[in-house]
Amino acid sequence: MKVKFLATTGIIAALYIAVTMLVAPFGFTEIQFRVSEMFNHLVAFNPRYMLGIVIGVFISNLFSPLGLYDLIFGVGHSIITLAIFILICKFVSNTWLRLIINTFLFTCTMFIIAFELNLALELPFLWTWVTCAIGEFVVLAVGVPIMHLLNKRLNFKDLI
Repeated sequence: MKVKFLATTGIIAALYIAVTMLVAPFGFTEIQFRVSEMFNHLVAFNPRYMLGIVIGVFISNLFSPLGLYDLIFGVGHSIITLAIFILICKFVSNTWLRLIINTFLFTCTMFIIAFELNLALELPFLWTWVTCAIGEFVVLAVGVPIMHLLNKRLNFKDLI
């Protein structure tokens, strides 16, 4: 692996962790506004960002009050959804459309987190799916223009 890839992966993971810890009370419950989820949009520019995001999710979830549940389901959710998104990106070249698809894909797959919270905290599955999906949608929808503007300045595709 190239040093540039390793450094960028480490920076993305560290940023994900730092932002998650800043909003920790709102990142681990049934009403989730994990602002760091905006980093999922980086994969729309280059699939190689997936590793940094997954490492960031893993380390962040080490601090979760849900313990092993969040390590399995939270990391699994990120891996599954990002893998599906990478496959979709092979057929979609428009960046705006990729960002929108990513927003809806992550919103829909929040059923994985709802299932986790149902198992761990016995929260009602459907209601938890709705609340988690709303939080994810808001964060990622707000992230679409932010990431698009940052890309114009930083050119994410070539940073990794």
